[in-house]
Amino acid sequence: MASSVRVPTIRHLLRQPLPNPQLCQRRWAQVHNVRRFVSTDAVQQRILAKYRDKLESKAREEGLQDVSQLKEVYKEKIERLRKEAAVPGATAPLTPPPSSSSPSPTSTPASSSPPPASKTQSPWPAPPPPPSPNAAPKPPPGVKTLNSFLDMSKISALPQKEIEVLWRLRHASNPQSVHFHMPSTTFNTLLTTAKKHPTFVVPLPKQVPAEETTSSEAPKQAAELHYLQFGHPHPDTTTLLFTSLAEFKLRGEFASPHTTITFHSELAGSHGLVLGQGTVMENRGVTVDEARWLVMCMQKFYVVGEEGKGRGELLEMFTRGDGGFKVERLLEEAEKLV
Repeated sequence: MASSVRVPTIRHLLRQPLPNPQLCQRRWAQVHNVRRFVSTDAVQQRILAKYRDKLESKAREEGLQDVSQLKEVYKEKIERLRKEAAVPGATAPLTPPPSSSSPSPTSTPASSSPPPASKTQSPWPAPPPPPSPNAAPKPPPGVKTLNSFLDMSKISALPQKEIEVLWRLRHASNPQSVHFHMPSTTFNTLLTTAKKHPTFVVPLPKQVPAEETTSSEAPKQAAELHYLQFGHPHPDTTTLLFTSLAEFKLRGEFASPHTTITFHSELAGSHGLVLGQGTVMENRGVTVDEARWLVMCMQKFYVVGEEGKGRGELLEMFTRGDGGFKVERLLEEAEKLV
């Protein structure tokens, strides 16, 4: 009777949920990084087994009992080599652990300051320094500056007269050279006009050959027109090209100039001087003296005063393509320059 009453009661109690399972549950399990432990330990054991004979031989040479004492002796060296071989992100953390040694409260600021960082040599070349804002840009290929003819670091301290002499001597050995100098004020006027009128034509006086005149006639004078064009490839360099008008009409922009002149204005600010030089191509129908005449004639049209208003009007008419531009008037203005 008692058993029949007690058994259902026990079953009933077993079917009832515990009031608080967490109070009756005990946790004995511990989490281990099994994979890391197994892999690291296995690798170390393989390395130790592979080199055990050599390590034991080394321990005997050092007078030690076994490999364990050998590892203890070389512990600091092993740690240092391990740190040097560590690769951040692969065999070492990306962020190094904080230093365990903290400065003492009584340490001075000088002693607590971190040591200077060691400079590591980069495998890539260092970038070039940025150009100075006041430095002149490099000239394009084929364009020579004044430093190509005279050493600017040496002549900058010389007076104007000595520079002019050096300039003449620099080009005296070239029979096809045209060289000159002018005040910077004159060149500034010329440059302003050249930028406004980059092209023009100037006449070159020519004597009519004797076979084209009779013996009773005096030698006749004629004129040959030459096309000029200014260029500005560099802030300190201005170029001037002369081409015969017949060549220019035939080939246009592909016509070859017979004379090339370059103005160098590097000394305009310091010495008030602009140097010019050029070359006359041989066997192109123009002599060196005739090229000098063309340069002089150009200057008379591009640097005009009160007496040269007629020449200035011809420049304006040529630039805007005015039909009133007449070659006869151009020749009349040129004859006044002789």
